[in-house]
Amino acid sequence: MSRTALVAGATGLIGNYVLQLLLADDTWARVVTVGRRLTPNTHEKLEQRVLDLGELEAVSDLPHTDDVFCCLGTTIKRAGSQPAFRRVDHAFVVGLGRAGLRAGASQFLLISAIGADPASRVFYSRVKGETENAIGRLHYKSTQIFRPSLLLGKRQEFRIGERIAMRAAPLFSLALIGRLRRYRPIEAETVARAMVNLAREAPLGPNVFEYDAMIASAGGRG
Repeated sequence: MSRTALVAGATGLIGNYVLQLLLADDTWARVVTVGRRLTPNTHEKLEQRVLDLGELEAVSDLPHTDDVFCCLGTTIKRAGSQPAFRRVDHAFVVGLGRAGLRAGASQFLLISAIGADPASRVFYSRVKGETENAIGRLHYKSTQIFRPSLLLGKRQEFRIGERIAMRAAPLFSLALIGRLRRYRPIEAETVARAMVNLAREAPLGPNVFEYDAMIASAGGRG
C-alpha cells in the first residue's frame, strides 16, 4: 500500500536529505512539506505548502497522512531568545504532532538531540526532553526518536563553531569510546537514511535511536 508522508523542516540539514530519500522511495506515493519556505525541489509526488507552523493545528485541509517526519530545530542564538527557541523546538513540534494525528497518521519520527532530558539543568536539553515527552503522550502507534550529537554536513548558514568542530571530528570521534560513543559526530545524511529506513519498517514505539543505532539503521553508513 502506498503511503503519504508529511515533512516539517524540509529546508534544513537533515530535512533536505529526508525529502530526497522520500521522493526516491516508492513506499511513499505522496510527500507533503509544510513550512515558511519552499524547497527548490520539484517532483510529481511532491506538494509544498507555505504556512506558519504556529497555525498548523488550525489547518483543516491536510491530506490523509501515514507518516510524519519532524526535522524542525534551531539554536537559541538563531532564534534570538529562549522563548523563541521553545516556540520552534517545542510548540511547533507538538502542534505538528497533533495535526498529524488529525490527518490520520500512525507514525511520528522526531529529530531530537543527545542529552535530551526534561529534568536537565541545561535549557536546550530540557526543552528537547520536554518535547519528547509531549510527543509520547500523543499516542501514536509508532514513535521514533533520533538523538544525534554534532551533525556533519554542509549547512546553508555559516556557523563558525560547528565548522571548527567538523574539522576536528575525525580525531574527536576516536576519543569517544564505550559509553561516550553516543556523543560521536554523525553525518546528517546518515541520520536521514536511518529515519527513512525505520519509517518504512514502522516498528511499534516509542523507540529511541542514538549513534550506534542510527548507524545500524542507516545500513552501516557513518
